Amino acid sequence: MSKTPEQLINILRAGGGLILDAATRLPDQLTQMAAAAAGSGATLVLRNADYRAPDDLINIAAAGRGRVIFEL
Repeated sequence: MSKTPEQLINILRAGGGLILDAATRLPDQLTQMAAAAAGSGATLVLRNADYRAPDDLINIAAAGRGRVIFEL
């Protein structure tokens, strides 16, 4: 069953790590998820990150403060 962005953010806020497909989420959603991971210490792995523009990846990385891994 697919999860909404809000549900995924809540999982990350609770400390749960996630592996997601960056090509299927909006950049703003990914940035919010990265910030949630940073706040809880969870790890967010984004597959297919090469589908996102470099500026989007920089914003996501900045929000994640070291808690985001990009698979290119």
